[in-house]
Amino acid sequence: MWIFLSRLILKNRIIIILLIAGITVFMVKKGRDVRLSYSMAKLLPSDHPISLDYQVFLEKYGAQNVLVIAIEDSLLLTLEHLIKWDKVTQDIEIINGVEQVVSFANLPILLKDTINKKFILKRWFSQDVKTQVQLDSAFSQYSKQPFYKGLINSNDNKVSTLLISLDNIVMKSASRKELIFSIKDLVDAYSDEFQTKVHYSGLPYIRTVDSIKVKEEISLFIIFTLLITSLILFLFFRSFKAVISSMIVVILGVVFSFGTISLLGYEVSVLMALIPPVLIVIGIPNCIFLINKFHNEFKRIQNKDYALRKMVQKIGNITLLTNLTTASGFAAFMLTNSETLQEFGLIASINILFIFLLSLFIIPIYFSFASPPKHRHTKHLDKIWINMLVERLVFLVQYRRKNIYFITTILILFGVFGILNVKTTGNITDELPKEGDLYKDLKFFESNFGGVMPLEVVVNTKKKNGLLKSYNLRKIEQLSQELATFKEFSKPTSYVDVVKYSKQAFYNGDSAYYSLPNSQEQRMILSYLKNSSASMNMGALMMDSLKQEARISLRVADISTTKMDSVFDALLPKVNKIFDADKYDVTITGSSVVFLNGTKFLLKNLMLSLLLVIILISVFMAWMFNSFRMVVVSIIPNLIPLLLTGAIMGYFGIALKPSTILVFSIAFGISVDDTIHFLAKYRQELLVNNWNIKKSVLSALNETSVSMFYTSVVLFFGFFIFVASDFGGTIALGLLVSITLLFAMLSNLLLLPALLLSLEKIINYEAFQEPLLDIFDEEEDVELDELKVKRK
Repeated sequence: MWIFLSRLILKNRIIIILLIAGITVFMVKKGRDVRLSYSMAKLLPSDHPISLDYQVFLEKYGAQNVLVIAIEDSLLLTLEHLIKWDKVTQDIEIINGVEQVVSFANLPILLKDTINKKFILKRWFSQDVKTQVQLDSAFSQYSKQPFYKGLINSNDNKVSTLLISLDNIVMKSASRKELIFSIKDLVDAYSDEFQTKVHYSGLPYIRTVDSIKVKEEISLFIIFTLLITSLILFLFFRSFKAVISSMIVVILGVVFSFGTISLLGYEVSVLMALIPPVLIVIGIPNCIFLINKFHNEFKRIQNKDYALRKMVQKIGNITLLTNLTTASGFAAFMLTNSETLQEFGLIASINILFIFLLSLFIIPIYFSFASPPKHRHTKHLDKIWINMLVERLVFLVQYRRKNIYFITTILILFGVFGILNVKTTGNITDELPKEGDLYKDLKFFESNFGGVMPLEVVVNTKKKNGLLKSYNLRKIEQLSQELATFKEFSKPTSYVDVVKYSKQAFYNGDSAYYSLPNSQEQRMILSYLKNSSASMNMGALMMDSLKQEARISLRVADISTTKMDSVFDALLPKVNKIFDADKYDVTITGSSVVFLNGTKFLLKNLMLSLLLVIILISVFMAWMFNSFRMVVVSIIPNLIPLLLTGAIMGYFGIALKPSTILVFSIAFGISVDDTIHFLAKYRQELLVNNWNIKKSVLSALNETSVSMFYTSVVLFFGFFIFVASDFGGTIALGLLVSITLLFAMLSNLLLLPALLLSLEKIINYEAFQEPLLDIFDEEEDVELDELKVKRK
């Protein structure tokens, strides 16, 4: 098949070029339509109970798109500053996409209208305040409202917050950037005028800033990856032709990746943004193996057309196998129940196969048009330091196998002890740089207001008008008091607080009456509230229209999944003690709960996907070599690097979380490529050397070690580029994959051939006499006359 394919490619190169060009134009057009993701990653499946609870909550109460801004202004209670702050509030309110603004300057005080027997809302600060004395008097009245204590201002009133509710449709569109930064410009103008410090947070802001960084990093990493791989290719081959042909392959691969993302209707998230640069890193080794074989064959025969055909015939099938195993490592993510990971796995695996086809077609076609390689282009095959490296590897494998096994045993013990120290975690801020403003601002809100991540406790009395019962009010108050004891939570607010505030207003604003009313008081207060419904709707009262279900809203600090579990373990028994499970439904939900539970769910699924990757590739190896024992020998050198990477995580306190557990599946799928290259060449040498095991192993090592070294260097530096990211998960992914692939290279160059030599009597005849997959015999004679490429 590969003989036929090599001829097909070179005889129909113009048609193939036009076909690739046509597909590329189509992919460019589709790629222009690709959209950035502005929503929370879909970690949980839609039918998961946590997802269902959150969806029900959103349907009843709407999306919680709240931008939180805090300003440190010790002079906010001066007339000049407060007038300006009120102006900022009003300017924000009229911005398209802003639904509501809660500001210190526009907070209403609940007053009693005795004549109409209703409550009215009146701003504590209004245009009637003309002097500082009037402001001080108005603030004195505001200070007597316990309802607002610790809700908007810090206890010393030197920090004030803006809570801005944003339109959900706008927040799901590209217009969100303009909306967020229009608000930011107004607040920054106030900050610049009065030299105050501003802090921005809330999920809408975090996601917007993240999406901007994702867009910037995609371009940055693509450029960096192209530059570093181009430099490495030139240093290896000393040939601009090798660099240009490889760059054409990977650039087209990047175009195809954006096109497929758009075609499938996906969006570019932090995870999806990794695919284009990863494709460059994965595509370059394909080019290296092909070009290296081309140079080898040309140096041997001095016939360009023959060398190109031999390149496709000898390397094409092996490269197909290596790309299939790499794609399998990514495709395993499709077996998880996480929509985000399924999309990532599908796009990555499809485009890995695309870039294989591109390299298989473009490299031979490019060099068929180019002039034959000159002596300087093949000098890399005879570099002294490369030859010395190969000779050293051969010497170690041949004469120092015991040392290899001893060091391997020590490293395994080191790995076992280290991996036992690995901890699992997952924070919403895992991706944020610890020195960045986003992270610092988030911590500022936690220290002053308890956090910004939304948390909702929904109490369903299962009865219409159940919230009007005094005993239910007391139960909700009791739960609120319990919630207030957790340092991880902000001050809770609920329907009960509105009722207590109503009682205070009923008694003419006396703060001594800020408490739950008795039955008689409740009837009178409810009659006032009923008359006030035009200005105090059910949403403001934080309950549903049936007066059956109440919300307790609070914010939670950015804590890990393990910490949240311990908080809930302490909270749930108290909830169950207050509310009888047979009579009440109590649901704890919110985006923070969805994310943290999604992280735990994802960790379990990723561990399963890693196991599936190992099983899948093991089955693939068994299919290739028709031997269970060969599977064991080939898998061991690729599992040890994973163990050592896990140990490094344990020793250096790098937690196991979604971004780090991705490392193992990706690295395993890539590292096993070297194993396939080596074993495929090993089998070829066995046939040539009449089943002489030792000679075949050493010949295979001589032949493949240079390409394995070159590709490993490219992979190492290619993934290491991700360390320049602003996202913690991307940094961890790049660093750990680089380290894993470095270990894998050493393992495949030393441990794998050593095992083959030591276990030759056990595995080899069974493994290679009748493989299910026939590897091309490189000693097969082909007539040179048949290898002429017809010139147009």
